[in-house]
Amino acid sequence: MSVGTSSAPGAQDAGSPPAASRPPGDHAGLGIDPDQLPDGLVVADERGRVICFNAAAERITAVRARDALGQRLEKALPLEDLEGRRWWQLTDPYGGLAIRVGQPERNLLLPGGREVLVSARYVRARPTGPVRRLVVTLRDTEARRRTERSHAELIATVAHELRSPLTSVKGFTATLLAKWDRFTDDQKRLMLETVDADADRVTRLIAELLDISRIDSGRLEVRRQPVDIGAAVGRHIQAYVAAGQPADRFLLRVQQPLPDLWADPDKIDQVLSNLLENAVRHGEGTVTIDVTATASPREGEDTGTSVTVSDEGPGIPEESMNRVFTRFWRGSKRGGTGLGLYIVKGIVEAHGGTIAVGRAPGAGAEFRFTLPVSAPAYLA
Repeated sequence: MSVGTSSAPGAQDAGSPPAASRPPGDHAGLGIDPDQLPDGLVVADERGRVICFNAAAERITAVRARDALGQRLEKALPLEDLEGRRWWQLTDPYGGLAIRVGQPERNLLLPGGREVLVSARYVRARPTGPVRRLVVTLRDTEARRRTERSHAELIATVAHELRSPLTSVKGFTATLLAKWDRFTDDQKRLMLETVDADADRVTRLIAELLDISRIDSGRLEVRRQPVDIGAAVGRHIQAYVAAGQPADRFLLRVQQPLPDLWADPDKIDQVLSNLLENAVRHGEGTVTIDVTATASPREGEDTGTSVTVSDEGPGIPEESMNRVFTRFWRGSKRGGTGLGLYIVKGIVEAHGGTIAVGRAPGAGAEFRFTLPVSAPAYLA
C-alpha cells in the first residue's frame, strides 16, 4: 500500500499553510533549524506529504527542497532496498501495524543506485493512533566506507608487517632446535641476534597499534614531568652515531634560555625518534634540529617550545603535504609501516600542541612541532 492512501486522515489542519508555501526557517514548527543538522532530515505530515527537507537532505539526495516540499514522500524520496523493492510500499508506515514506532537504520538506494543510510520514526498522538508525522533521517555512507577501508588497510598492513619477522623467528628457531650441534657458536649467535631483532620489530608494531587505538578513542594518557628537550634530542643523535651514522650528519641548535617544559618524556622521545628516523631514512645531507622558545599554541600561555627537524633531501611533493599525517602515508619505498607520523601528530595534539610539515630552506622536508610549557598550577 502506498503512502497516504490508507488509514491516514484526509484533510489538512484548518488554517495551516500548504507545506510547499511554508516560510524558510519555520520547518513545520519543529522549534529548531534543521538546516544546521549534520544529517539529512525529511518530515512528512499525516497525509504523507513532505513538510520539511533540510539542507543536508538536499546534499545527500541531490533533490532541491523546493521540489520536494508538498510532494508525496514516495515521490520526493523514492527509496529502494538492496533487492530493488520500493521501500515505502514495503514498509507502509501509514497503513501498517499501529504498534510500530519506526524503522531501524539500514542501507537503501536512491535513484541511480547511490547508497544511503536511512532510519524512520513514526510520531503518533497516542500509542496506537494514526501516524501524525513521519520523521526520516538520512546519512551518507561515504564516512562509513572510509572507516571500513581504513580498518581493512590497517589489518592488511599489520598482517604484512607481522608475517615477515614471524616467519624469520619461526625459521631460525626451528632450524636451531633441529640442528643445534651442526652450527658454530658464531652462527648460533647470528641467528639468535636476528630472532631478537625481529621480536623487537613485532613489539614495536604492537606498540604502534595500541597507540593508534588510544589516539582514535581519545584515551592517550599524558603523564607530565619536567623535560629537557635539548638533552633528549642529544641522546637520540648519540644513538644514531653509535649505530654508525657520521656525527657530522647532525646539527643541533638549542636556543637559550628555554622555558621549563612539562610533558610526557616517553612520548616526547617517541615523537623525536619518529621525526629523526624519518629524516635519516628518507632524507639526505645534514639533519638539522632547532629547539627554540616560541609563542604557546594554547590560549592563556605566553611561551612554548618549538622543535624543527629538517633535512636536505628531495622533500615532500606539494600534493602530498596534506596526507603526511594520515595513516599508511610513506614518503618513499624505504620500508616502514606508514603509521609513525600519524602517531606523532596524535601525541603532539594530546599535549595541546601543534605540528606542521613544509619545505626546508635546503629544499628538503621540514617538520615543526610546538608544545605549550604546561607548567603545573602550583608553579605559576
